[in-house]
Amino acid sequence: MTAPIQLTPALTAVTAPGNAADRVVKRRRILDILDHSGRDSLLLTSNTALTWYLDGSRVHISLAGDPIAALLVDRSGDHLVTFNNEAGRIEAEELPEGVNLHSIPWHGQLHASAAGLAVDGNPLLEAAVAGELRAARQQLLPAETARYAELSVDAAAAMTDVLTGATPETTEFQLVSELAARIVAVGAEPLVLLCNGAARSAFRHPLATHAPIGRRAMAVVCARRRGLVANVTRWVAFDAGTPQELDAEARIAAVEADIFRATVPGAKLNEVFAEIQDAYVRHGFGPEQWTLHHQGGPAGYAGRDPRVTADVADRMVLNQPFTWNPSGPGVKIEDTVLLTDSGLRVLTTDDRWPTTEVDGRRRPITLRP
Repeated sequence: MTAPIQLTPALTAVTAPGNAADRVVKRRRILDILDHSGRDSLLLTSNTALTWYLDGSRVHISLAGDPIAALLVDRSGDHLVTFNNEAGRIEAEELPEGVNLHSIPWHGQLHASAAGLAVDGNPLLEAAVAGELRAARQQLLPAETARYAELSVDAAAAMTDVLTGATPETTEFQLVSELAARIVAVGAEPLVLLCNGAARSAFRHPLATHAPIGRRAMAVVCARRRGLVANVTRWVAFDAGTPQELDAEARIAAVEADIFRATVPGAKLNEVFAEIQDAYVRHGFGPEQWTLHHQGGPAGYAGRDPRVTADVADRMVLNQPFTWNPSGPGVKIEDTVLLTDSGLRVLTTDDRWPTTEVDGRRRPITLRP
């Protein structure tokens, strides 16, 4: 491994991610984990952990691949290890102030090289403190909150732009390609793009096809920028809708309202999960509906961090983001929200989208261009 790379003035024209005040808090959170574990170093290797700790640095090339960097946090500082063919870009555009950059050959062993920087060569691994790291990410800091809100607005606006221009003849692939273009245009990465037209409304994770969307369609976007992921689902229709569809839309919004009421500081995620199960029954979807699709959970630096189940007992905290996504046959509702001291704040909003009031909150309804 080479010596730490020194920043050069010629490579600092692009402002790197990283809010200094937020990063101080994050480092303190990691040191607290080390103190509690009785260890002196921690190796971060997942995209979720790296982008959180580095405050939004892009540490990927392929969206489907592993990170091209690993980070050793010890009591002396932060040490980011990457391959020699990535080091120049990382140095110039992605390295927060105060992080030491180390380069290894492109064919080298990334994790082993980063671990080798530890004094004893045996750092604590992510898997050993997965719950502690998740807790460290729960509460967004001020700069994170601001950029998450901006991303969420951009994602919602992309939905409005694309679905307003759709027609029954628009194919699913055409619709998601236009969504992808708008997400990329605002500097984000489309991690998930889904669409089902009228003929495929039974599918809850509908990858796009060449089929026209027809009289009614659902679109889903999960967009990532500077590590944070905003999630949103919207519907478009070209007729008034059947009585059954309108009834189901109202009932799934009522399920969501029950979930929102249960999303309060101090409550456990598995308690919310139990409320979700009961809400489906209360609103006429039956006791098995929750088994047909995941229900969402905390959001932030992962699409769900984690998905809520009966086994997840994390307690919710202020300034924690969530994306709940209750669904039923032919219906689904999903937005990214933030738990604040004045209640839930919906982040993925666009004033151009039609809404209705549900339990005192404006919620999206089906767009009819």
